[in-house]
Amino acid sequence: MLDAFDTLILARSQFAFTVMFHIIFPAFSIGLASYLLVLEGLWLKTDKNVYLELFKYWRKIFAVTFAMGVVSGIVMSYQFGTNWSVFSDKAGPVIGPLMAYEVLTAFFLEAGFLGVMLFGMGRVSKNLHFLATFMVAIGTLISTTWILSANSWMHTPAGFSINEVGQYVPENWLEIIFNPSFPYRLVHMVLAAYLTTAFIVGGVGALHLLRENSNEAARKMFSMAMWMAVLVAPLQLVAGDLHGLNTFEHQPVKVMAMEGHYHSHAEGAPLYIFGIPNDETQSLDYAIGIPKLSSLILEHDLNAPLKGLDTVPDELQPPVGIVFWSFRVMVSVGMLMIIVGLIGAVLRRRGHLYDSRLFHRLCVLMGPSGFVAVLAGWVTTEVGRQPFTIYGELLTSNSIGPVEKQAVAVSLLAFIIVYFLLFGAGTYYILKMMNKLPEELQTISHGPSRVMEGHSSKRSERLGEVQNGQNIQSAGEDNQGGNGDD
Repeated sequence: MLDAFDTLILARSQFAFTVMFHIIFPAFSIGLASYLLVLEGLWLKTDKNVYLELFKYWRKIFAVTFAMGVVSGIVMSYQFGTNWSVFSDKAGPVIGPLMAYEVLTAFFLEAGFLGVMLFGMGRVSKNLHFLATFMVAIGTLISTTWILSANSWMHTPAGFSINEVGQYVPENWLEIIFNPSFPYRLVHMVLAAYLTTAFIVGGVGALHLLRENSNEAARKMFSMAMWMAVLVAPLQLVAGDLHGLNTFEHQPVKVMAMEGHYHSHAEGAPLYIFGIPNDETQSLDYAIGIPKLSSLILEHDLNAPLKGLDTVPDELQPPVGIVFWSFRVMVSVGMLMIIVGLIGAVLRRRGHLYDSRLFHRLCVLMGPSGFVAVLAGWVTTEVGRQPFTIYGELLTSNSIGPVEKQAVAVSLLAFIIVYFLLFGAGTYYILKMMNKLPEELQTISHGPSRVMEGHSSKRSERLGEVQNGQNIQSAGEDNQGGNGDD
């Protein structure tokens, strides 16, 4: 069975598997960090306890998600040095510093303030704790910026030259960092992260509304999520369109695969809604399309000619079937998000946002939709770049290191087993926390598992008793600041 796969396919499969497992956690934690910042800010501004309850509730989930994101991403750096050592050698002078900047400016920032955010409430001032939450949120966005810059450079390389030993060396760091596709991909990814978080929060809120319609915390999180959906989902549609036009300019072959255009169209190209790509016959079987709409979208002209894959050598074409369908999955999920947001807006206006059980069930089903869209978008982007690692410059087949097929296969199998066991358990734990209402999760965290918190509280009480009744003030501060640090 192993003979049916070559080393390149196995190495690509291994990296794809680890990246797809990894990307879902940052996609959630980026948006969730900003959501926590909003919740704490609203609590400080309004002094409403519901915002504090929601902050503590989602802070627990963020902590587990952040940890799994860090752990799942470590493995990829090792693959750069093993399976993709040739790529690392050639592109290291450009990619290496960008990754290092991410660690120095973002990861250290997050790590430095994360402990204060998770365990400092009630132990530091409110302003300092809010600053820590702000820094963690900013850190996730800075991390996204550097990672997207490095990845975007691989799609639209700029600001480099090639030295005498074939390495890509920097000539202009501003052109490297702000390469042509970077701004579009950064905005698209950040909005995707916010939508992912919004629909998870909305799904959890809808789940608890189905169980207890009058719960204030469930109502608040559901309302906030629906505001994000109705506002951000249409913005994502605009950002996606601009990103697509940028891709059409710099990676036209990818767009040909996304659109299923095996053949050139001299007088307007159709937008195919459905079809079965056939790379062997270079045709889209059972195609259903809207005449000339693709030309209108890409060139803003119904009759604009569009080139097809018949102008591209077979060996330089990406796997059309994967790109074609992953793109449609992403767009379909995005349109569903817009529809859900609009329905939520109509129900809110009519005063039935918290009463429509059918809509709540729909929102529960849409809870993981952001992950589906992110994964489909990543597949579209990365598979559409093939057969290049650095688009137009370095072939993927020339990027792999001198590794044995058996070694790659064994490590891939090990990753699959370990990832499903470890991160499956972590995901199950997150789902269990989401299944609890905020007050229920607080009760659990204040039970037997509250070891360090309990000891700290007892010490405070004893100290207060000695200090002429100051325990009352201490307890009041703890309760106001969220003494249960979960």
